[in-house]
Amino acid sequence: MLFKAFALIITVLCSSCENARILGVFPLAGISHQILACKLMKGLAEAGHDVTIVSPYYPYKDLPKNSTYSEITLDGHAEHFEQMMKSLDLLHNDAGIIQRIPIMMKYILEGTKITLNHPKVKQLIDSEKTFDLFISEYFLSEPILIFSHIFNCPMVLLSSIGATPFINTITGNPQPISYVTQENSGNFNETLSFIDRLQNLFFYILVGFMRSYYLLPKQNELLQTLYPNSPSVYELLDRVELVLLNSHISTNEAVHLVPNMVEIGGYFVDSPKPLPNNLQNFMDEANEGVIYFSLGSHVKSKDMAPERKQMFLNIFGRLKEKVIWKFEEDLPNKPENVLIQKWCPQQDILAHPNIKLFITHGGLLSTTETIYHGVPILAIPVFADQPKNAARAVAGGYGLSINYRDDNFTETRLDYLVHEILYNPKYRENAQKRAKLYHDRAMKPMEAAVYWVEYVIRHGGVPHLKVAGINLPWYKYYMLDVFGFLALIVVLVYFVLKLVVQKFVKSYQFKKLKSE
Repeated sequence: MLFKAFALIITVLCSSCENARILGVFPLAGISHQILACKLMKGLAEAGHDVTIVSPYYPYKDLPKNSTYSEITLDGHAEHFEQMMKSLDLLHNDAGIIQRIPIMMKYILEGTKITLNHPKVKQLIDSEKTFDLFISEYFLSEPILIFSHIFNCPMVLLSSIGATPFINTITGNPQPISYVTQENSGNFNETLSFIDRLQNLFFYILVGFMRSYYLLPKQNELLQTLYPNSPSVYELLDRVELVLLNSHISTNEAVHLVPNMVEIGGYFVDSPKPLPNNLQNFMDEANEGVIYFSLGSHVKSKDMAPERKQMFLNIFGRLKEKVIWKFEEDLPNKPENVLIQKWCPQQDILAHPNIKLFITHGGLLSTTETIYHGVPILAIPVFADQPKNAARAVAGGYGLSINYRDDNFTETRLDYLVHEILYNPKYRENAQKRAKLYHDRAMKPMEAAVYWVEYVIRHGGVPHLKVAGINLPWYKYYMLDVFGFLALIVVLVYFVLKLVVQKFVKSYQFKKLKSE
């Protein structure tokens, strides 16, 4: 009888989130961000849920027949994102991260406004649809969280690069500055030097200050203008139930994670599929191995300076290995061992047994895929989290790195790095060890994502997973009031003792003079 009652409870809990209606809003038009968004929503649809996704593009054509996957396309968003990327001019503009942050914040604000004012979004809001859960990527666009309030449902956030300082602030997650590096600092070492820690502190303060005193007030002003009766962005952030992190111990360093932060790093990686015939034949016939070269979706190889292109061609032409180069236009005078492809099935190329080296920009999706397949990398980071990902590869021994703007970016230096990775077996051995770490999990990353999303739906929110620190003001969180009180006690004791000693000394001197 007891067993039947227990089984009934389990059945009710499980059925309570069957065919749940889930809304996902992902306005950031970067292709890598859209891959993460659509793969997550596709996984939820495949788990049997009724999914609606609001995004700029990247429609899916291979959804299961039994899935319910509705798309609302934000027309014009992709063009807006391209304007931002052109203004950043990543390959030719030497501006540092400090100069780039205001530009990115400006476009994020504009993109948020475009999203909330979009006719299709207004139509969705005015509809009679209801949802059991709201999901969005957190990328400094707090007004987007209003959908949780509008549809009165729990909210889950996705962090594309793991436990960032902003996400840590939302969840109350500890982030010791002595060894948890700020993404924009570009630092990653097991032991940060004094200068590293000083720079790390600077970026924590700078980015935190800009968010707290510029971006959040601007976002709140925008939200109150569009929805005068809505909660503030600060109240909306308090409603976050769970954060899904695109990170894992195989790709990121070990850090603190509070209970409502869940790692699902690599959930977007698909099982290898057959290559197109031309690529399959090219790689099968590469007896000496293959190098794959791609700078990702935001940075295009065709935009490199002519001398940089020639530098790579010279190096590739001297190699016995074959090279697949993701290049967005025809490339004249290329060596015979170089194959130019405008588009590449990256994961399937990395899965081929003849792949020897991946030359990459160091984006998190690319580094995750190369770890999945155990392929060493030569990272050429350009911006954002890429320098930190590259530094992780160097620290982990599965790759080398040279920044695109490095003064020592020469053909000689680049040629050395390529040969070092190709012919020193330690890099491939370390990459294979990383692959074992990646695959050794209690639950596959997509299964974990589905489980925790359903967990939030089953319980109607997860306040029991939230730490008390999330509700503390900063001076209490860091115990400044207690330390201040203790410092005051020490100061008072010091002055009291000083007065006592002075009085004793004066009394002693007086008695001595009197006796004389």
